[in-house]
Amino acid sequence: MSKGLYTLVAFDLDGTLVDSALDLAYAGNQMLAELGLKPVTDDQVRHWVGNGAPKLVQRLLTRELEPKQPHPQFEKALPLFLSLYKKNMCRFSCLYDGVNEGLSQLQTAGLKIACITNKPLRFVQPILSQLGIDHYFEHVVGGDSYPHIKPHPMPLLETASQFSVDPSKALMIGDSNNDILAARAANFGIICVNYGYNQGRRIEDFNPDRVIDSVAEIPQYLS
Repeated sequence: MSKGLYTLVAFDLDGTLVDSALDLAYAGNQMLAELGLKPVTDDQVRHWVGNGAPKLVQRLLTRELEPKQPHPQFEKALPLFLSLYKKNMCRFSCLYDGVNEGLSQLQTAGLKIACITNKPLRFVQPILSQLGIDHYFEHVVGGDSYPHIKPHPMPLLETASQFSVDPSKALMIGDSNNDILAARAANFGIICVNYGYNQGRRIEDFNPDRVIDSVAEIPQYLS
């Protein structure tokens, strides 16, 4: 990875820009209560975030990271969870330190900025808006924008195409192995933050191009 190489920077949302686990846990436990099931802990939810809402709901129902079969209440639980989360998207969610600073510097530098998340699109723009960072993003991709979600490369490749940018000139910023796999498959560069949600695993073990402490550090690598 060399300086001056990139013209497009794409960000993951949950665990990279926004600490959203408490709101997901809140909605998840409301869902479980309505279904007559026991609650889960905030730490469990942090461990389960990152593969889209359907997978999270399966994990909430089964208490398993990789459920072997669909839970019998899944079809009822998913729309219930989505409805509850829509009402509580920013009850506790907040930006990580350095996010505003980093995004502002990238925008000032004239870089194209996108958000690529596995969260359903109808939640993404309201969260970006309520947290005051929506104006940084020229393109926003949700988990239902395309037939495939990360770690599939499609959302990244479609975003590069949207900007008429060669994928080799694009950089993904994320917090999980899903982001790394998607970036590698799309021929994006990949920087990961060392906080966020990676199912309890060290992000360094998955060999991104660089690991950083804060989004505020990114501009120094691109100037």
